[in-house]
Amino acid sequence: QVQLIESGGGLVQAGGSLRLSCTASGRTLSSYGIGWLRQAPGKEREFVAGISKSGRNTRYADSVKGRFTISRDNAKTTVSLQMNSLRPEDTAVYYCAQDLTFYGLGYRIEDFASWGQGTQVTVSS
Repeated sequence: QVQLIESGGGLVQAGGSLRLSCTASGRTLSSYGIGWLRQAPGKEREFVAGISKSGRNTRYADSVKGRFTISRDNAKTTVSLQMNSLRPEDTAVYYCAQDLTFYGLGYRIEDFASWGQGTQVTVSS
């Protein structure tokens, strides 16, 4: 089971940007589709973005389309989530997770496993 580690969260004003990174402890991510999901206080965990194993296909929640971009590096050691035009409603703990689906483009919570510990993103108004 892969152990995933998130980083890059923080406090930012509305309209600002943050870049989150997801790495795997002791191994590359090249064998996995990876998703980013988030959970705001008092709300259920929700899908944000996903990228296939090859990196050629991506998927986004409607709420972040046009503002967030998911990518993976050539060595496939890191999956990043570039978040622009942040809004207070983007405040949440962000998690990366392994996509269990065949094509690596899951979007349901049950499509994901090996969750990281999460990184806090706070957007002030």
